[in-house]
Amino acid sequence: MTTLSGFQRQYLKGLAHHLKPVVQIGKNGLTDRVFAQIDRAFLSHELIKVKFLDHQEEKVIISQAISNELEGEKVGMVGNMVIFYREHPDREKRKIHLPVRNGE
Repeated sequence: MTTLSGFQRQYLKGLAHHLKPVVQIGKNGLTDRVFAQIDRAFLSHELIKVKFLDHQEEKVIISQAISNELEGEKVGMVGNMVIFYREHPDREKRKIHLPVRNGE
């Protein structure tokens, strides 16, 4: 996946506004089980919110690990919630179609 433009990030933030978190990072932090949950959530939703119940002080580092490991793009961070996007690999199962500005 290519890097999102600022315009596309804003679009995704708008879509994510009403979403509830589908994964929570608790006292055990970022475990293999959490990675698996996030990966399944990407396949089901493409755009997800992850809530930090613990490890809030490490959310930037943990978010980067999620992005690197699962090839998801961090869209934004609000409080203890992080919004991620990963395009579905199957074109026919994609739910979100990112807008493109002329000339991009």
